[in-house]
Amino acid sequence: MTIPFKNIPGNLRVPLFYAELDNSRANTNASPQRALLIGQKTAAGTLAANVPVICQSTFDGRAAAGSGSILSGMIDAYREGDPNGEMWVLPLSDDAAGAQAAGSIEFFGATTAPGSVPLYIGGRYLPVPIPTGQTLAQVATAVAAAINAAIGLPVTAAVDGTSAGKVNITARNKGECGNDIDLRIAYRGVTAGEVMPTTITYIVTPMTGGTTNPALATALSNLNDTGFDFIVCSLTDAASLAAIATLLNDANGRWSWLSQTYGHCWVAKRGTAGTNATFATTLNNQHITNIAFNDSPTPPWKWAAAFAGAAAVSIRADPGVPLQNLAVPGVLPPPLASQFPLSIRNNTLLYGGCATWRVENGRVMMENMVTTYVTNASSAPDDSYLEVETLFLSVYVLRQLRAVVSDKYSRVKLAANGTRLLPGSNTVTPNIIRADLIAKYREMEGNGFVQKAEEFAAGLVVEQNAGNANRIDVLFPATLVGQLRAFAVLFQFRLT
Repeated sequence: MTIPFKNIPGNLRVPLFYAELDNSRANTNASPQRALLIGQKTAAGTLAANVPVICQSTFDGRAAAGSGSILSGMIDAYREGDPNGEMWVLPLSDDAAGAQAAGSIEFFGATTAPGSVPLYIGGRYLPVPIPTGQTLAQVATAVAAAINAAIGLPVTAAVDGTSAGKVNITARNKGECGNDIDLRIAYRGVTAGEVMPTTITYIVTPMTGGTTNPALATALSNLNDTGFDFIVCSLTDAASLAAIATLLNDANGRWSWLSQTYGHCWVAKRGTAGTNATFATTLNNQHITNIAFNDSPTPPWKWAAAFAGAAAVSIRADPGVPLQNLAVPGVLPPPLASQFPLSIRNNTLLYGGCATWRVENGRVMMENMVTTYVTNASSAPDDSYLEVETLFLSVYVLRQLRAVVSDKYSRVKLAANGTRLLPGSNTVTPNIIRADLIAKYREMEGNGFVQKAEEFAAGLVVEQNAGNANRIDVLFPATLVGQLRAFAVLFQFRLT
């Protein structure tokens, strides 16, 4: 056998000991699976707009994005689910032509006993103490002061100039996201002790009027070839999601043969089941997951970031394990009456391209994280890209193959099958490569990522390209493992 030295020459006459290192069999490093949060910063934020940057810490990232910005809220929400993963941010500046959303809370009556206003702004609880004998102007002033004093809220507040008991609330960022900032009082209700003073009533005017989201083209072009497996986008308008679809497309985007950087985008949409299903089927994209919800105090960009963060931890550990039953921290569930029932989740949402969740002991739990892909190019129903796990498993297998090629074949000669080769010739044939691929597939099968190794070996084709003798073409018929989704029991009982 000839030892395949790459550097030590064969004509040495000077004694004695020489050694070279060969790391081709030692690489156990996995590809980094980064997260990318796309959201608006404020003018006070020090991050450069449209420039991706790693977020060194939650505190620093929040400050750099601008306190109360949409992006800072996404950072907090993502980190609750994924405290240790590599996280980047892509800051967006407000469009100069945009408008800020605005809403209000107006109080009526008089304070005859001490109490508090159990206020929620964007899912954040702000109890505002109200002493006895306060005028409506004093109540409004106290509420406005509490909102402005709270660090990190996505709004500012001011007492109305004409109505003494009215607090005007304005989004910090311009654009459509501000319309989804929830304003409410006593979300948890009487059982949690959240009640208004009995002599005070109120009217909440929801946030509205936010227009013109920032454009994504420049920001996305600055990503270059950096890989991001978990992408969270706060914007859900048609132009923004078209830009995301272009970024991730299979022909010339991140999923193309030329790029191979991959990635999956998570968004969330507030609205009815029908509205969400219509939205998702319009997208019809296997690289985008839409989380449908309605009437939660938590804004959509936090829903998307929280779900992506919790999913990322599981996917990094094992991309084939189903994401169902994962708890999603930091997200307040809608009241019971606003939660989607099982029949709606199954028939409308999951068949309409929307991911679903359920509530258990007050916690939001993932149920089925599907993609928005529902029909193929012929408009026929197609479930080939139904599950997000399918995409992440595919990426895992492709990266394993790429590692084999990079580690073993980066500098070898290629000969035709049947060529007589001596050991150490640093030459491979299609059959040698085929054997290596079968061995790798069996290894992945043993680890629970693929299955049916015998069928794979029978269908595997490895051959020299007919027009280019320096190229190997491979048909790799992998069968991915599935996920245990349902357990059906016929309970056939007897009484005697």
